[in-house]
Amino acid sequence: MSMNPELEKNTLFLERHEAILKCLNYLMEYRQEVMDILTQFSSYRAADAEIDSTILTLQGALQEVQTYQPSWQRSMAVFMPSNVVLYSYALYLLLPSLYVEKIDFRPSSHVNEYVNMLHEKLHAVHGLPICIRKVSQKEFLENSVMPADIVVFTGSYTNAEKIKKQIRKEQLYIFYGQGINPFIIGPDADLELAVTDVTRMRLYNSGQDCLGPDIILVHQDVRESFKNLLIERLDQLVFGANNDPNANYSPIFYKDTLYSVSEYFNTNDKFIIYGGGIDFRTKKMEPTIVYSELDQDLEIIEYFSPVFNVVSYRDDEQLIKRISSSYFSERAMGCSLYGSNHLADVLRKKHTLTINETLEDVDQGNKPFGGYGTMSNYIFYDFKLVSKPILISEIVAEYLSEKRSLV
Repeated sequence: MSMNPELEKNTLFLERHEAILKCLNYLMEYRQEVMDILTQFSSYRAADAEIDSTILTLQGALQEVQTYQPSWQRSMAVFMPSNVVLYSYALYLLLPSLYVEKIDFRPSSHVNEYVNMLHEKLHAVHGLPICIRKVSQKEFLENSVMPADIVVFTGSYTNAEKIKKQIRKEQLYIFYGQGINPFIIGPDADLELAVTDVTRMRLYNSGQDCLGPDIILVHQDVRESFKNLLIERLDQLVFGANNDPNANYSPIFYKDTLYSVSEYFNTNDKFIIYGGGIDFRTKKMEPTIVYSELDQDLEIIEYFSPVFNVVSYRDDEQLIKRISSSYFSERAMGCSLYGSNHLADVLRKKHTLTINETLEDVDQGNKPFGGYGTMSNYIFYDFKLVSKPILISEIVAEYLSEKRSLV
């Protein structure tokens, strides 16, 4: 006598949730094992915070799925990011395993070795049908992506678009990219708080994090005070190895970053007011302040390094005009506002907005996150594209709701 299909699904759900709880217990009991892997390419402080975020997310797994009621899916293919690999493992693999039968994933080539080590540890604990695919992108596309119900891509917008062209009408395609994530420091801002928070965010994992602000917009009335406070704070920072818990910043892991930022420094040397040194032997990049005024139109790049791009603005009109430009709008993800609360409604239309706190402070793995810029993140289904904050379980429930829910 066969089991009732709905009961069977619920039994499967409970088994899988139990597997996630085993991972949760492993992270708490064997935290140092995971730290030893993460600190091979991340700073100690970033790795420590990432484990905490992952634990919190796994603790919220059951409530998340019960809240959004995603429908049961057959398969999913995931292109993993090159940073926050443990947190991403939870967000894109462990949690979706509660409503996806089988998940294939391909690590970023930058961190392939470390993701493999992490997966070996975790898979021995959870035993879920989450399979690492150590194949070329072409093979992964043919064997894992094309048959999948859901495809998740984390990386550059250009590469995401190439894959999107191959997505079928009935496939759900979810893209996570990068945003500019501006910090806006108004004339009435608490400058001590603003400097503390912008330093923490820009130096998170030595700047090698996609939530780091690529532009810090400071009202001209407070620019000198802000710069002086920031320099004072940077003077106190300590450089150290990844496994040094007292280090404020550590070696740059991604070699391409050293080359691209050194080129940027060389081209824009007249704007450097602090730091600017790069030691290719030790991979040390000094915390650096690049200062300009908004109408000078200094090129904005995603630094992925300890670079503070401080730009002064005259007034609200000039600020909003720039923030509303196509360049910023296309990359709209997060925005942190200090003072000038009257701008909140305008900024909230395109960004996940934080007021007098950082994106790290509000990021919670069981809630939607992101912005409304197509280069930052989007959902593509039925050949229609929507850009908005994303949580995979919620998006699956919204777009694939015609299939019966698991719980």
